[in-house]
Amino acid sequence: MAKAFASQADLADKKITFSRMSDHAYAFTAEGDPNTGIVIGDDAVMVIDTQATPVMAQQVIERVRSVTDKPIRYVVLTHYHAVRVLGASAYEPQHIICSEATREMIVERGAQDYKSEVQRFPRLFQAVESVPGLTWPTIVFNDRTSLWLGKLQVDIIHAGRGHTKGDTIVWLPQDRVLFSGDLVEYGAAPYCGDAHFKDWPQTLQKLRDLRADALVPGRGDALMGEAAVEEGLAGTQAFLTDLYRVVSDRVAAGDDLRAVYEKTYAALQPRYGNWVIFEHCMPFNVSRAFDEAKGLDHPRIWTAERDIEMWQSLERAA
Repeated sequence: MAKAFASQADLADKKITFSRMSDHAYAFTAEGDPNTGIVIGDDAVMVIDTQATPVMAQQVIERVRSVTDKPIRYVVLTHYHAVRVLGASAYEPQHIICSEATREMIVERGAQDYKSEVQRFPRLFQAVESVPGLTWPTIVFNDRTSLWLGKLQVDIIHAGRGHTKGDTIVWLPQDRVLFSGDLVEYGAAPYCGDAHFKDWPQTLQKLRDLRADALVPGRGDALMGEAAVEEGLAGTQAFLTDLYRVVSDRVAAGDDLRAVYEKTYAALQPRYGNWVIFEHCMPFNVSRAFDEAKGLDHPRIWTAERDIEMWQSLERAA
């Protein structure tokens, strides 16, 4: 029997945890669902990744209001995938911030990504009718920018290509807390459908060089202490390296996409098969790795139609 498409069979609610990472930082996590980061400065609050709809974002706002009544003035998009960004309007921020490369992705594929992800993640798009449209930035930067929330320095850095071409991290140098977006996952399979496999390990090294004391990954538990942070970085890097090595070897051997997928799945399932969204991610991941191994640097756009066609091709019963 063919597997249920993407996360359409994942309908169980997850337990939310709101963790204090430092004097200024909190993590909103939910058993492998997309995480949201919160920075509380002297005079304002910053939200990092927004949840998928304004209704879902209310769960974050409730937790923020349990610890501060300061205004939420800033939203940062670590990258542009609908499940991360379409709840932005709920916060009524003064500014939405992203990298120039992320803005380019909104222009090129934002509309297609919206339809694609709603189809993949029905549980996460609660009250999708509340989404007013695509989320557009009001502030765009190239390599890095800094904000001061009173006396608190917040560095917003386009770390390099990896999960997407526009990946952005938020770094609190005073607290040594890092918000990585989906560049790092913990106990969850990285989604690589728009990835740059060859660049991603170099980008992770830039995060490693910060020597963070705490890290909020894109999915999975918030990580406290340098050893836990390194565990998150190393686990993500191992997954990417293992996947791309198998795919590139099989492409070099002349295998077609379905044969590459079957061999890659068999190679990775014993080690990573219990990670959250492993089954969802693998067809998309192998498809993108196959393209990159064949020399396609710029990821092809995923549409709702392409998603289904690819899934039926790779996951059909043998």
